[in-house]
Amino acid sequence: MFESLQKIPAVARLTSHIPPAQFGRYLVVGVFNSLFGYSSYAVLTAVLTPHIPYAYILAGVLASVLNITVSFLNYKRFVFKTTGNYLREWSRCLLVYSGGIAIGAVLLPVTVFIIRHVTRADASAPYIAGALLMGVNIIVSFLGHKKFSFESPA
Repeated sequence: MFESLQKIPAVARLTSHIPPAQFGRYLVVGVFNSLFGYSSYAVLTAVLTPHIPYAYILAGVLASVLNITVSFLNYKRFVFKTTGNYLREWSRCLLVYSGGIAIGAVLLPVTVFIIRHVTRADASAPYIAGALLMGVNIIVSFLGHKKFSFESPA
């Protein structure tokens, strides 16, 4: 699949420095992490909404901490295949994802507001916004992990 994408000139330029097998594993693990991550966000939002105003914000933060740990273990074992350095790499993953959490905390309410005012999807706006922002985080996190979290010391 990745090889067919590399036939597109723009994709080939962007991905020429990424080993195809590694990126393929990243996509497979990323699909699992994304499904797990979005599911945990959705469940926490549904559970917290009757009890807390703007529960989707707290759900986003709580789900992020859980998902960072699950993603870290999956990427370490299956994608970047590093050994040892658990605390160092997990700390670096936290730093990479912290940017995503901060951006999400700012953009999530704005995106929910826009969706609610542009569409009739009032109750589902937090879920739609969470899915949209997840796409942005997938791209940014791969680059951060490749270049920082799981980078071998020189």
